Amino acid sequence: MKSKSTLTNTYLLYLIPLLLFLNPILLNAQNDTIMSVDFGEIQVQAFREAGKIKPIPEYTNLMVLGGRKLEEIPLENMPANIGEKVGRQIFSRIPGAFVYDMDGSGNQVNISLRGLDAHRSWELSVRQNGIITNTDMYGYPASHYSAPMEAVERIELIRGTGALQYGQQFGGMLNYILKKPDTSRVVSFESITTVGSFGLLSTYNSIGGKIGNLIYHAYYHRRVSDGYRDNAKSDAEAQHLSLKYDFQRTDLSITAELSRSTYLYQIPGPLNDEMFNENPRMATRFRNYYSPDIIIPALIFDWSPAKNTQFSLSASGVFGDRSSVVFPGNSIREDIINPQTNDFSPRDVAVHDYYSRTLELRMLHQYQIGGIKNDLSTSVRYFNNKNLRKQRGIGTTGFDYDLTVPGGFGRDLELLSNSLAFAVENQLWINQQLSISPGIRMETGSSDLSGRIDYIEEQEVPLEISYDFITIGMHGQYFLPTGGRIFAGISQANRPVLFQDLVPGDPFSRISRDIEHSFGYNAEIGIENYANDLFQYNITFFRTYIGDRIGNLVETIDGNTFLVKSNIGNSMTDGVELFVNFNLLDNDYLRLSLYNASSYMKGRYTSGVIRSGEENISLKGNSVESVPEWLIRTGVLLEMPRFTASLNHQYVGETFADPLNTKMPDASGAVGLVPSYQVWDFSTSLRFTSQFELRFNFNNIFDKKYFTKRPTMYPGPGIWPSDGRSVSFSGIIRL
Repeated sequence: MKSKSTLTNTYLLYLIPLLLFLNPILLNAQNDTIMSVDFGEIQVQAFREAGKIKPIPEYTNLMVLGGRKLEEIPLENMPANIGEKVGRQIFSRIPGAFVYDMDGSGNQVNISLRGLDAHRSWELSVRQNGIITNTDMYGYPASHYSAPMEAVERIELIRGTGALQYGQQFGGMLNYILKKPDTSRVVSFESITTVGSFGLLSTYNSIGGKIGNLIYHAYYHRRVSDGYRDNAKSDAEAQHLSLKYDFQRTDLSITAELSRSTYLYQIPGPLNDEMFNENPRMATRFRNYYSPDIIIPALIFDWSPAKNTQFSLSASGVFGDRSSVVFPGNSIREDIINPQTNDFSPRDVAVHDYYSRTLELRMLHQYQIGGIKNDLSTSVRYFNNKNLRKQRGIGTTGFDYDLTVPGGFGRDLELLSNSLAFAVENQLWINQQLSISPGIRMETGSSDLSGRIDYIEEQEVPLEISYDFITIGMHGQYFLPTGGRIFAGISQANRPVLFQDLVPGDPFSRISRDIEHSFGYNAEIGIENYANDLFQYNITFFRTYIGDRIGNLVETIDGNTFLVKSNIGNSMTDGVELFVNFNLLDNDYLRLSLYNASSYMKGRYTSGVIRSGEENISLKGNSVESVPEWLIRTGVLLEMPRFTASLNHQYVGETFADPLNTKMPDASGAVGLVPSYQVWDFSTSLRFTSQFELRFNFNNIFDKKYFTKRPTMYPGPGIWPSDGRSVSFSGIIRL
């Protein structure tokens, strides 16, 4: 649709002055004789915007977003490896976006901002078309749902200072907006097929259109891959159906959506440093599997009862499960035949079931008092979740994905959560250039844990945690005469105690009865200008403060030493984010631009202690784990009417894997320094016609051996290598 709009504007650009010129001639011709004019052939050249970053509109999703850093990433024409969801390419123009390469299968996007944890993007409110996709906001906020990037039109990103609007997350909001069908036609079709290295084969097929007042859209996606590493096969599927009906006379529309994603991933196991240096493609496991299967239904009512008032009511859910069967342990624990049984050891089985239901009402009302314009945004959100967790099941000794458990589960737990939240924010326009936006969010709820843990006495398991939060914020902005904007804001945020924080990992661990939620704030100030055709920029200074971070402490209980999950201290991350884009050449036939997206971050513990061996060690002054001091992405983009090419470079500084800032790796590779790394990528696309396009991606051109993190939790403690050099080809058909 963008191409058609550009084409129309180009025609008008030529047509309007032409009509003005011909007008007196035509009028004169009416008085004399009929005049015949032959215009000849007119050729129109039009560019497709290839990944140009721009701010999100300030009233997106009925939210007041003034005074915040807002970014929109268009994906439809971006020269990037979307088939495998290569995060460093998709978020290449987002300064400070840390991408955790947990696996190269393209199953999951793991991203964080401003020094937070990137695991399954769980520091963010992850949404699709404005609908929450986080599995369980209080229990386990990871986003196991994963739509194919082929289906995504654009990504909306709001940093953590927008917390009042969408929830309590420190990280911000990540909203995947799916493609819309061509509403000028009854039927439109798109097919994207990708083949590539390591057995990659992916297909995406969508159909959509408009019949009367009904707009429909559906897609099916399938991707299989052998993976970069041994024993790293992946098989993923996704489906989506959307029906929207417009009641034009009443300014009411109803949208029904049903989305599903699932995949089966063979987990190759962690490595230690010696293994990684010898062969990063090797595997330490061959019987480990992981599979989430998530369904997200949604019903959305959009209504505009008056010119200045809009309502949106959504009822949605996250239903499904994630299951795993693994031989647990670190890299040096071998999965071999037990000579006593002449068979492999039984595997550990875990099955988690999710039932999350959310009701969200939003209103945007624009009004004036004394001639001063105001934008009032309010929201009410209620959710009711049930999280069933069965773990430590003694499974089979086989090799396939088999969840059979002959006996019971060692852990059989139920977490019930509910929450009611109310938020209000009013944007006051002092004049046409200056606005301020105070806001408040109130949230109340609770989580009730019950069930059985085989190594804990039954009376110690029941636990109730209340959630009573009041967070406030203030934002402001000033629009410059040059088209730029100065913005600043501060918002409180919190990270609730999660399910995993309440469950002791082994018989030597205990549940802390006085554990507190983490509470803090996000602050930012910046200046930007995207209106200049030659040079666009954004520079932002930020601070993220997290109080009462949760970690492990050593405590003596009744003369015995236990590992207790508790609050360990406070941290502060200060930094600066810079984005610049310079159009070196721009004419009707060629556009050449150079961009840089960089961040400098200093994450430090300001106080706290943590367990080391059988003692607690001070953390004050230590670096926060997985926070690179420098994160620099640079690229050059060449655009022609039918051809696009992009060369990208990424540098990520070294990070620590643990709060103790251990430099020398241990034998398992679970702790130690994560070295800095640089990666080069090349992408190109060639559009033969409006219906047919070819794309080529050359990933990790120089075959750099690197890893992004040493996780201490899933998928296992140790090194998880990122993908080496690979190529992929995509064919796109649009009818």
